[in-house]
Amino acid sequence: MRIVRAIRDLELAGEIGLVPTMGALHDGHRSLLRAARAENETVVASLFVNPAQFGEEGDLATYPRDEARDAGIAEACGADVLFTPDAAEMYPLGFGTWVDVDGLGAEEAARPGHFRGVATICLKLFNIVQPRRAYFGQKDAQQGAVVRRLVRDLDLPIEIRLLPTVRDTDGLAWSSRNVLLSPAERAEALALPRALRAGADAFGQGSDPVAAARARLNGLTPDYVEILDLDGVTVLAAAVRIGTTRLIDNVLLEGELT
Repeated sequence: MRIVRAIRDLELAGEIGLVPTMGALHDGHRSLLRAARAENETVVASLFVNPAQFGEEGDLATYPRDEARDAGIAEACGADVLFTPDAAEMYPLGFGTWVDVDGLGAEEAARPGHFRGVATICLKLFNIVQPRRAYFGQKDAQQGAVVRRLVRDLDLPIEIRLLPTVRDTDGLAWSSRNVLLSPAERAEALALPRALRAGADAFGQGSDPVAAARARLNGLTPDYVEILDLDGVTVLAAAVRIGTTRLIDNVLLEGELT
């Protein structure tokens, strides 16, 4: 596997699969990398902690980073190239072009400007790497919907693949931020997937999934619990803060994200 830090050094060939990441790779990323390996001639994993996605300076500063570990995981999962630019490479002096996507849900309201950062960096990566396919996880379902809209509205020749959320044995969705949880906080965090599952069960019985999920949060105060329509797929999504760590998760109510 080659590690490339500069755009000018990124020489690629064949049908390309791109797995955009901010590092701190885990089993969710492994599933994306393996799918990309199975479906493409060349696999590129990007590793870039995008400052434009962070509204809180402290959140950016504490985001977990371990490039050597991430490189080992990417290589073991079949990546051919790890593209790991710094902020000056992606946002050079004088940078002033941003991509805004309309019609976003509660995640954008809770994190103003977040999806502008997501859409902008994804468009840059798509232009730089020129992938045939790009891979994202269902845990960030609203992000996936934003990227799909970006591709559709700007007529980009890219297939966006959304793969199922990967969960740890206790049910917590894998997230790069999980490592920031203390053992007590992790135990507390299990209320989030359990609440969403209760909401999904309520929906299947004709009851209010939002009310059912809120009732099962076990004292956690959510940023939001809402039903989202993501390109015809109905999702129950929530975000909570546990100590200083913010976690998001969702479950499908109707349809299938592919």
